[in-house]
Formats: sequence, C-alpha cells, structure tokens
Amino acid sequence: MDKEKERRATWVPGAVIVGAGPSGLAAAACLAARGVPATVLERSDSLAFTWRHRMYDRLALHLPKRFCELPLLPFPEEYPTYPNKDQFVTYMERYAAASGVAPRFGASVEEAAFDAPAGAWAVRLAGGEVLMTRWLVVATGENAEPRVPEFPGMRQFAGRVLHTCEYKSGEDFAGEKVLVVGCGNSGMEVHVLPREMLGLSTFGIAMALLKWLPVQLVDRFILAAAHLTLGNTSQLGLRRPKTGPIELKNLTGRTPVLDVGTLDHIKSGKIKVVGAVKEVTSRGARLADGSKEEQFDAIILATGYRSNVPSWLKDGGDVFTREGTTKTPFPNGWKGRNGLYTVGFSQRGLLGASSDALSVARDIHCQWRERERL
Repeated sequence: MDKEKERRATWVPGAVIVGAGPSGLAAAACLAARGVPATVLERSDSLAFTWRHRMYDRLALHLPKRFCELPLLPFPEEYPTYPNKDQFVTYMERYAAASGVAPRFGASVEEAAFDAPAGAWAVRLAGGEVLMTRWLVVATGENAEPRVPEFPGMRQFAGRVLHTCEYKSGEDFAGEKVLVVGCGNSGMEVHVLPREMLGLSTFGIAMALLKWLPVQLVDRFILAAAHLTLGNTSQLGLRRPKTGPIELKNLTGRTPVLDVGTLDHIKSGKIKVVGAVKEVTSRGARLADGSKEEQFDAIILATGYRSNVPSWLKDGGDVFTREGTTKTPFPNGWKGRNGLYTVGFSQRGLLGASSDALSVARDIHCQWRERERL
C-alpha cells in the first residue's frame, strides 16, 4: 500500500474478524473475554445469516447440544437435547449480547491483503473503505456459497430447479414428484447411522469410546450397532464406504447421515434411491445406469456449499488451498503467517469452530499483551 492510501486507511485496534456466523462470534467472544477488542465484519444484514435464511424450517441440530455450544455460554437448560433452527438463532443472539459483540452489518469485504511495509493486513470493503489490522481472522466458513453444478440439459428442464438453500418445507412440493440430487457423498456411498442408540447419542457414544479405543475399533462397534438398528442399508441402495464413519469424517470431513426417519420413508416407497444423474431433460432426468428417462416436477440440488475465501483473500496461500479449505488438518490449521487466523474450517462443525476460537484468542492475546508492554 502506498503512503497516500495508508493515510486514508483506518487502523483498527485489536483484530478484524470476517464473518458473523457462529465461528466469527465465537472468535470475537473469546477475544473479548481476554480484553482484546475485535471488529466483526458481516456482509449480510444479520448475524448467523446462513442459519436464519438458508436452512429449512424443520431443521434441528443433529448432535446433542452439549457438542454444539460455543465457548463461554452453554445452551439454556430448558432447550431440548436437539435444539431447532429458531432456538439456535436465539442462542446466537444471546451469545453476541452476552459477549458485547456488535458486528458491522452490510460490510462486504472485497479484498484483504498483507501490506508488508505496514506490517498489517489491509481489508478493503465495498465502497472503498480500508481497515488496517495486525490480526485478520477469517471466519466466513466452509459453507459460504451454494455449490450449484451445471448438469447437461439443466436449462431445458420445464419444472422448478432450486438449491437446498432455497428449500424451506416439503409442503411447497405437495403432490409433486421431486428429484433430489446429492446425498452428501459422491457415488451414493454414505454411512447412515441412527441418531441415538439405546437412548444415547450415537456421536456421544463414539466420542466416549475414542478416549479409550482406536478409531477403527470404534467404527466397527458403531457399524455393528447400526446394522442391528437399521438393517442392511445397501439393500435400499445406500452402499457404505469401505472406511468407517468416524475415520472417514476425520480424513475428509464427510459427516455420517444421522437417520431420524428417512429409512422408513425409503422402505415405504415414499423415497426412492437412484443412481447418478447423466443428464436432465425437459420433463425429468436420465440416470447414468442407462435406465430410461424418469419424469419429475421439480429438482432440488442438495449439492452442498463451498468456501468463498479465494474470491477475496490474498496472501493466504500458506493456510488455504485454491478451493478455500485449510491445508493443515485439525487441530492445527487455525494459524498462518503475518497475523492470519482461521476459525471454522476444520471440518469439525461447531465443536471444531469452538476449538479454533479458543486457540486464536489465546495466541492473539499473547501478542496483544506484549504490545501493551512496549
């Protein structure tokens, strides 16, 4: 940055955090608890935007609340074991208020680059404002933008096509035959597990066993119990990957499907599992297995989300890949060079984001304390 631009820039005390979702709020709260100020930038008009506007109405946490609470503030005792979407958003609002975190809404970051002469990050917002900070925390998450693949023939389809970020309720498709593309994993290989076993959280059981047993042995136990509870899911068209569910999540971030009734719908015929889509036609789709065209009234793309970090972060190559994911696996991917940090890119959900936030706050606080002594 040249001297003239530097004079027009605003130096921000403490850190700049990009993103006011759970990851950004957790980072800001942990910094505040240590006396380090932070400016939280959020491009939308509200905190937890994805939870408010991109989740379906009946969504509830798939893991017990004790695994999903953020640092410094537990969920209210009156909340159920699996809080719903509205309860989680309310928790986020209370979390921000309790921590004194007040994000700047409508602050869209167009570029963030390290200014070596200044020894700081220059964060340029839409409109031209530039903020200078010693510490930049990237907390926009792994699911910032919908991933919308272009299937052959998609544009000629006569019915509705929408991504799951627009889906709210099955009532909107009453009486229609709907093709849902994507089941969370490629090739229709997916681990389906019961959400609970013997009245206990499947995830909780796995976490407890991992304290004493290797992951491969825990996976064997979980899969054996799942088979007794759910039966052979491959007979329903849901082949299991060769790698166990917990080991696969640790390696790739792919989360097992926690069944809360889906298999019953498949068994009853309300849901039909089919193979990969070869092409979309004006009236439906043809599958890769060569079967004849099937007609559908609507197509829902359950094809996931992607990071938007590559579109605005410069000089982050030591931390991020070209796809916007972190290069170093959990739990050590939260720190880069020159005061660059990440929260919420560990592929470990809210539990991973909490771990990142605590680590980031601890590290920045040490530097903040040293600067105050100078």
